[in-house]
Amino acid sequence: MTGDARTVTIALAGNPNSGKTTIFNAITGVRQKVGNWPGVTVEKKEGRIWKNGIDLKIVDLPGTYSLTPFSIEEIVARDFVLDDAPDVVIDIIDASNLERSLYLATQLRELDCNVVFALNMMDQAESRGIKIDTQKLSELLDVPVVETIGNRKKGIDALLNAAIALSRTESVPQKRKVRYNHEIEKAVAVIRQHLETLPGADLPYPARWTAIKLIEDDAIIKERLTAIFKDKAGVIFEAVRRQRQILMDRFSDDPEIITTDERYGFISGIIKEVLFTSTMQRVDISRNIDLILTHRYVGMPIFFFFIWAMFQLTFTIGAYPQEWIEAGFNLLARGMGHLLPQGWVADLLLDGVIQGVGTVAVFLPNILILFFCIALFEDTGYMARVAFLMDKIMHMVGLHGKSFIPMLMGFGCNVPAIMASRTLESKTDRLLTIMITPFMSCSAKLPVYIILAGAFFGAQAGSVIFGIYILGILLSIVTGRIFRSTLFKGADAPFVMELPPYRVPMLKSLMIHMWDRSKLFIKRMGGIILIGSIIIWGLANFPHASQTATAYSNSKQAVDTRYDKLAAEAPDEAARNRILAQRRTALADLGKRYKSEKTAESFLGQLGRLLAPVFHPIGVDWRGGIALLSGFVAKEIVVSTLGVLYAVTDDHAGDALQDALRASGMTPLSALST
Repeated sequence: MTGDARTVTIALAGNPNSGKTTIFNAITGVRQKVGNWPGVTVEKKEGRIWKNGIDLKIVDLPGTYSLTPFSIEEIVARDFVLDDAPDVVIDIIDASNLERSLYLATQLRELDCNVVFALNMMDQAESRGIKIDTQKLSELLDVPVVETIGNRKKGIDALLNAAIALSRTESVPQKRKVRYNHEIEKAVAVIRQHLETLPGADLPYPARWTAIKLIEDDAIIKERLTAIFKDKAGVIFEAVRRQRQILMDRFSDDPEIITTDERYGFISGIIKEVLFTSTMQRVDISRNIDLILTHRYVGMPIFFFFIWAMFQLTFTIGAYPQEWIEAGFNLLARGMGHLLPQGWVADLLLDGVIQGVGTVAVFLPNILILFFCIALFEDTGYMARVAFLMDKIMHMVGLHGKSFIPMLMGFGCNVPAIMASRTLESKTDRLLTIMITPFMSCSAKLPVYIILAGAFFGAQAGSVIFGIYILGILLSIVTGRIFRSTLFKGADAPFVMELPPYRVPMLKSLMIHMWDRSKLFIKRMGGIILIGSIIIWGLANFPHASQTATAYSNSKQAVDTRYDKLAAEAPDEAARNRILAQRRTALADLGKRYKSEKTAESFLGQLGRLLAPVFHPIGVDWRGGIALLSGFVAKEIVVSTLGVLYAVTDDHAGDALQDALRASGMTPLSALST
């Protein structure tokens, strides 16, 4: 155990698409935190729960097919198991792809750590006529094996109980690991003897495993041994060189290829013992669905329909909770208005903070719906089909379909989308994908699109927004082709991508993924957007225009006097109420004109008029130009800036801002160009 005697650290390992994240979410729920592994941009997820009076720390390792240190994910996963020494490693195995999954499992067994195998997605295996003798598998590998169905939470308790029980045992070298052929075992024994007899030897890792890694010419292990043993490491490396040469002469192949073949031979023997395939296999549903969704003619139109439907849902369904949030901010503003005395502090809180943040907060439902749809594409397995469909189009750029997945994630946020490009094998592909991903319209731009499209295109707003997103894709393709022909010359990378089976998504998992991605937007509302709104308010209200304020005060007094007189002369109560309503309207219009004139004379107005000629060709006035400039700080600030500059104070702030934009002289064409 690590730390407190009542704390057990459990690492979740497994292949991509094995259901590892589903099991992690099923175990931890919302009790998880997301960060990065030290020194790299690989996402790190941790969660804590209490089970049987024990504090369980669950760490979700990056999905990887092996522990051979080729990719960042493989290095991170292996280093955590070796250096952080979790009490138990749970290897999530896709029961419907047992042979492929067992390769990582055999490598974990060689690390001499406590391992529990979770045979996940047993329902899918059974639907394909696959039966696995779990007891036999456990006996052959000498590890606990638990059957699970992650999206139904079946077997989760048994899995955790097995892990807790295993954590109470001493970690000792286990039996029944991969036994290589005689020549390799002989080489392993020679190198192991050198390691164990080296003066002052204090190996950081198991001697047998270290010897195998040296035979496989593992660069990272060689670097660490050099750092520990300094000049003495040369003796070991010379022995390794001799043994590698013997093996290459004996097998006419690289030793790492030989060990890989030996592992697969070991796995093949296990498969014959534990896996049975029924002659009456059920028709593969995923394959039948793919006949339609990846069809060369209808697959692409179906994809575009799904994307169009996603934006229609974002715009139409999101309108209802938008009204509720807007009403809540209006109620808050009215309450604060009654409590606070008139002055610049009240103006700052009402017009700068509440109005600025509230103008953006109303779009939170749209962001949530967008991220929910993207999570739905990922969890069902459709995202991989999109990459397959886009392969030919992406080849026009010199990329392959896998690069389209980070680009599609860019619809949510460009930052994690660019981080996701690290999964691409080629450095050229990674750089090119990073450079064209910003053409994807991220969720931060969505509030701007909704305001402008709603103001100038009405019922067609959803289709217009869909068109803008498609235009971004086309621009990325054209720009990528130019970059590929100039900056990144070379042959296109081949495209081989796994198409995981379709799965029914778990609502809890969808909600967790949606929330993880939406938290950034909420944090920005309390950070960048709040600060930006205050700065914009300050620039729009200073220096104080005393003449304008005096004129407003006089005009306000005149309006009050006039309507008070009319109300006093009203023949009945109904007429008096109508006159008072007219006065409120007149005062509101006067207040808007005053704020507009005050803003025009402020620092922001001066800057706006200075830059007005730059934005005039696209039909945008100085206020729209200032809002666009604020987008360089954060796209989310654009809408709040517009709200402050157009002095939107109506009970229906969204509608009022759209009315103000139309009244400013902006046209549908200039709205599109913006």
